[in-house]
Amino acid sequence: MAGGAFVAQGGRNYEGGITVFVAVTCVVAAMGGLIFGYDIGISGGVTSMEQFLAKFFPSVLVKMKNVETGEENAYCKFNSHLLTLFTSSLYLAALVASFFASTITRRFGRKPTMFMGGLVFLLGAILNGIAQSTLLLIIGRLLLGVGVGFANQSVPVYLSEMAPAKLRGALNMGFQMAITIGILAANLVNYGTAKIKGGYGWRVSLALAGIPAVMITVGALFLPDTPNSILERGNPEKAKKMLQRIRGTDNVHEEFQDLLEASEAAKKVEHPWRNILQPRYRPQLVICSFIPFFQQLTGINVIMFYAPVLFLTLGFKDDASLMSAVITGVVNVAATLVSILTVDKFGRRILFLEGGIQMIACQIAVGVMIGLKFGIHGVGTLTNTEANLVLFMICAYVAAFAWSWGPLGWLVPSEICPLEIRSAGQAINVSVNMFFTFIIAQGFLAMLCNMKFGLFFFFAGFVLIMTVFVAFFVPETKNVPIEEMNRVWKAHWFWGKYIPDDAVIGSGDDKSTGSV
Repeated sequence: MAGGAFVAQGGRNYEGGITVFVAVTCVVAAMGGLIFGYDIGISGGVTSMEQFLAKFFPSVLVKMKNVETGEENAYCKFNSHLLTLFTSSLYLAALVASFFASTITRRFGRKPTMFMGGLVFLLGAILNGIAQSTLLLIIGRLLLGVGVGFANQSVPVYLSEMAPAKLRGALNMGFQMAITIGILAANLVNYGTAKIKGGYGWRVSLALAGIPAVMITVGALFLPDTPNSILERGNPEKAKKMLQRIRGTDNVHEEFQDLLEASEAAKKVEHPWRNILQPRYRPQLVICSFIPFFQQLTGINVIMFYAPVLFLTLGFKDDASLMSAVITGVVNVAATLVSILTVDKFGRRILFLEGGIQMIACQIAVGVMIGLKFGIHGVGTLTNTEANLVLFMICAYVAAFAWSWGPLGWLVPSEICPLEIRSAGQAINVSVNMFFTFIIAQGFLAMLCNMKFGLFFFFAGFVLIMTVFVAFFVPETKNVPIEEMNRVWKAHWFWGKYIPDDAVIGSGDDKSTGSV
């Protein structure tokens, strides 16, 4: 049966490899993921703190008290559109910002985009920390969203362009590792600030977002730009010197020629947004749209945004819910490390497929357990053993996501687009990701209230669909130089018909092989 495993293995082996310079720059750039991760982790913990709810969302606090007296359904106790707007407004702002960031990335380079993202995020963190009204709180969140949009647009592309082909997966996943570290740090901060007497712990949690913002802002000042970006802006000599520096060898002629060919093709494209709609870019358009869409429909942000809220809903006490979120954060970091160590050895597809199967099993198991204990009326309790089993299944689910759809959702779209549509492709990736992140963040608490335990079956169904999608339509891209990626599409059983022969760089000596 024809499937997505039709692989091109003929990518050229360029001179040079990983250098200390590249490793350091990629670590610094990947810190852009810290601001995204910290925000994902901090919002759920803050929205479970009574002092925060009493100041900004008192109606939610009333519902929580009513659940304790049996007057309110446990599934619905956090259901507040204003509360979810606090979380989701960031992602709406990130969606809009990504389109502006795309233009800045293309015209001025990846480095200025990262710097601007960090600076705006810092301003948002300050406003959130000093907020006295819901309006100022939301404005701060919107500024955080602009920062996230700029960072998510520039960092994955920067990492893919700096890394040698054989290590592109591992180095690019530094971005996802930074996201997971940011989530874990936020969970630990929430656990600590919840114990602060005086009721201002939530301010500390929100204001500390300024630390990762300062790290990426200052770090961006010292980063070099990528050879691809320098060429894109018309400086071939400077680009060649940078390529020699990052590869650790003067013999970069073959790779530089491929970059030149890609750059010349890119210069002929005046309207990348119009061009990406052409049939020859159909694989990139579909993958850059569907991968982020499916990534959010895994349901991961149900866990990451609202972990403390979810655990409180399931009957965990305040400290237990925050500690459970810390545990899932540790699992997230550890599993991402597994992905970094295996992605360039085993490839992208095997991680996608195994992770999908594991997530389906875990979501069904959690849904069944919650359904049996709480039913449709949301009345019930978990014993310690049952609570630990739910926590274990959620951790297994988080681990599956963290070594598959988490990092690969950013890696694959950032490495498949030719230079002429790369900024547009990444903007689509970020904007689709942020749009559906916004939808899930805004709708989750209402969905939990109405769908109850069926929500986990809902997400399991989507994971099944996207696992089948990967099996048939996502080819293997490991070890393929970024400017030779059209070799992969040309060899694919379905996408090959969209790729003209002249779109394959070095097609005269193509050694691609395919198998079904």
